[in-house]
Amino acid sequence: MKGKALNYIIILAVISIAGVFLIQFGFLKSSYNFTEKKFRESTSVALKEVVWQLLLACGNTSSYDSLAPVQMVTGNYYQVNVNSAFDKDLLKKHLTEEFKKHEIFSDFEFAIYNPEQEIMDEGVLIKNGEEFPSKYKFQTNDNYSYYFGIHFPNRATFFISQLSIWYFLTGLLVIIVLFFGYTLIVIIRQRQLSEVQKNFINNLTHELKTPISSIAIAANVLNNKEILKTPERLFAYAKIIEEQNTRLSKNVEKVLNLASLEKNRIHLNLEEVNLHEITAEILEQFKQTDFGQKANIKLSAIDKNLIIFTDRFHFSNLMLNILENGVKYCEQSPELKIEVNQKAKITELSISDNGIGIPKDQRKKIFTKFYRVPTGNVHNVKGFGLGLDYVQKIVLAHKWKIKVDENPDGGSIFTIFING
Repeated sequence: MKGKALNYIIILAVISIAGVFLIQFGFLKSSYNFTEKKFRESTSVALKEVVWQLLLACGNTSSYDSLAPVQMVTGNYYQVNVNSAFDKDLLKKHLTEEFKKHEIFSDFEFAIYNPEQEIMDEGVLIKNGEEFPSKYKFQTNDNYSYYFGIHFPNRATFFISQLSIWYFLTGLLVIIVLFFGYTLIVIIRQRQLSEVQKNFINNLTHELKTPISSIAIAANVLNNKEILKTPERLFAYAKIIEEQNTRLSKNVEKVLNLASLEKNRIHLNLEEVNLHEITAEILEQFKQTDFGQKANIKLSAIDKNLIIFTDRFHFSNLMLNILENGVKYCEQSPELKIEVNQKAKITELSISDNGIGIPKDQRKKIFTKFYRVPTGNVHNVKGFGLGLDYVQKIVLAHKWKIKVDENPDGGSIFTIFING
């Protein structure tokens, strides 16, 4: 899939999802407002029915028509004018019956105004059909003499019962969107992986064809009997074959190591290793390579008694990979510096270089298999993007940590955090 087509698909998908969410939440808001209105109307009708029942019990229904019995103070609190003395237990009975009749399944609390003391009597909370003391502070009304206040502390039960289908559909939509988003992420990652693998194959093809071509040319020259007359040329072309064969062997070895790491978990032969001694051995080995011969290496003093638990073979390869990169990606005379710091039970092993550096947004990606920092169409440094992937695998296998920072003097600093 081409990049532009995928970008258009993502944009259209985001617009579509946003549109669906807007419509869904529009419906949800409309339903909520409708339910709010229904609650108020049902509550108002139920309370009016309660007033009628109370007046009927008192034999004073004639005053009902002149009353505007229900006043909503807030969305949760109502004051109901009865205009006649009434019994508390009778009020509780009718409130419970009328709310049930009008499908208002919500906890409520009420209190009756005492005109003699001019205060609200102690309130009562009705929760799941049981009676509890109310802690709500009921407001009074100077315009009424005989009335009661009713408060709904939690209307969630009513709204859940009325909006349950919309909550379910909204939850289902969220799940679908999350799944769709995950699918897009997988597609994007697969596309990125495809690009990385494509670059890897191109690099691999180039890295294998170049030494093969050089060997073929040199072999063709050596097949000419006339070359025996010039021993210098003979040895020169033999040297070319040897060098290109070594290069080819290294490239094949890297690919084989990759396949081995993919098939099997890394098995570490952990042992006590003197960090000072193994570092010296690694540097001596590195100095024998083409890259090592180009570099000026500074090694800070390391405690000669510092012991770490590691796999000697993999630890050496880990160090060599980082050192080699420090030289490969340097456009001036390579300067490498190795430092060791101990903090609590952690040993920090830092390798700094004066290379071209790594942009901040690329520092996590460089440990991805096949990944190489983009350099446009210029590829001065050959490679497969396998070295740092190997480094991270070894670090994780040891249960260590690694991070990359910018070197203030230019270049990068790789720090390995070795557990005590």
